[in-house]
Amino acid sequence: MRGFAVKFSLLLFFFLFISQSALAARKTFKPPKPCKRFVLYLHDLLLEKNELSNSTSARMLNASKLGNYQFGSLFVFNDPMTKDQNLHSPPVATAQGFYFYDYKTDYSAWFAYTLVFNSTEYKGSLSIMGADLMMEKTRDLSVVGGTGDFFMARGIATFSTDAMEGIKYFRVKMDIKLYECY
Repeated sequence: MRGFAVKFSLLLFFFLFISQSALAARKTFKPPKPCKRFVLYLHDLLLEKNELSNSTSARMLNASKLGNYQFGSLFVFNDPMTKDQNLHSPPVATAQGFYFYDYKTDYSAWFAYTLVFNSTEYKGSLSIMGADLMMEKTRDLSVVGGTGDFFMARGIATFSTDAMEGIKYFRVKMDIKLYECY
């Protein structure tokens, strides 16, 4: 009888442990408050060949014939970043990097770029990369590092398309939230 009581006690402990673990797993994750947060606007100008002096991006590889969604097109950019929606506002940073269209059946791109700051407010850079599923209202890209005022920063850059004029011009609102600041 004593062996049964020990087995029953162990079994009861096991079920209590599992039920508590399940309750703990159901709790919703609340991310910490960002240590630094700001909103910037990226302005991308892809102009025709005879207007290259005004463009901020250039197509390096043309789209394949696999669909109507620019699949395989590669663009390199050096885009101004402003605090407001006005393209002619003073830039607070430049976004330098590339993106390519990587989906055959919808518009989707993959970005890898660095925000380079050189102003009285910030000095240094933030490195950002990830998928931009353009048909979604908001998209999160990873902030994977930084330098200067953003030394080893980690966080999220939430994209939302603010304006679009075909492939020639688009403006993206970036809500940048840093969760690791040193």
